[in-house]
Amino acid sequence: MQPPPELIRVTSTAVVCDGGGAIDPALGHPRVYLRIDEKGYVECGYCDRRFVLEGGPADEASAA
Repeated sequence: MQPPPELIRVTSTAVVCDGGGAIDPALGHPRVYLRIDEKGYVECGYCDRRFVLEGGPADEASAA
């Protein structure tokens, strides 16, 4: 079973993902530009990271 995707809370509807972070950037993926829609989140097609708009409909932290 795969672990759930990494969740990253952001303040902008435009995000960039290159798969970097905890791993060496050279082991990531091509840089992709993503836009958060009315659902309040977007997932990277390469690494499955989920970018959630703070205060948006998908932000569970603000709902609590």
